Amino acid sequence: MTKLDDKVNEILGIESTEKPTLESIIKIDNPPVPRIQDKNKADVDTDYEYSRENYYNLIEKGQQAIEGILEIAKEGQHPRAYEVAGQLIASVAGTVDKLQDLQKKLKELKNLPKTASPQIKNALFVGSTKELQQLLKRNENTQSEKKLPEQTDVSNK
Repeated sequence: MTKLDDKVNEILGIESTEKPTLESIIKIDNPPVPRIQDKNKADVDTDYEYSRENYYNLIEKGQQAIEGILEIAKEGQHPRAYEVAGQLIASVAGTVDKLQDLQKKLKELKNLPKTASPQIKNALFVGSTKELQQLLKRNENTQSEKKLPEQTDVSNK
């Protein structure tokens, strides 16, 4: 209560009783979404599972709200109630679309490393020409060793 209410109640000799709040009238059951972090999984998988669980919770609560608003609309037969129900249905449908987009984005993220080209197209060497020649010479030596392995005589002696 406000200070004015308290003073008026004191002057009139009325005991102040607290008005019940909306939260005390309506039982709000919002269990927290469990956040279990698995150290073996990548952050992308953890984020995906968390987002997916949130979308499922939103869809379920939206369906419950749709059922409630449809009951109110049937009882009252007011056009505004039906309009709100239609908007709520559209909102839940949008959440379902977001869930599908989330799955598509995860697929794209997981396929990205496989589709990346392993070939280097534009390489830039920063150094002197002498260093570049030494690097090329070392590279030629290692490649020639790979191409011509030592052959051993396996014939019977």
